[in-house]
Amino acid sequence: MREEYDFSDSIKNPYTKKLKKQITIRIDADTIGYFKRLASEMDIPYQNLINLYLTDCARQNRKLSMNWE
Repeated sequence: MREEYDFSDSIKNPYTKKLKKQITIRIDADTIGYFKRLASEMDIPYQNLINLYLTDCARQNRKLSMNWE
């Protein structure tokens, strides 16, 4: 290992904006089960599927429509 390194020509990591943030969220067990089954069919981790779904909602600017009848 060198005593000193020269980073003067280095560039910023272009992927830092895409880093994921860990949060705690409460989701109904039935909802988690739904995403786990769907993710199993698609052969991807269920957390990735939930993230993809929420990302799509945010990009499409979807608003939840609720009817309390």
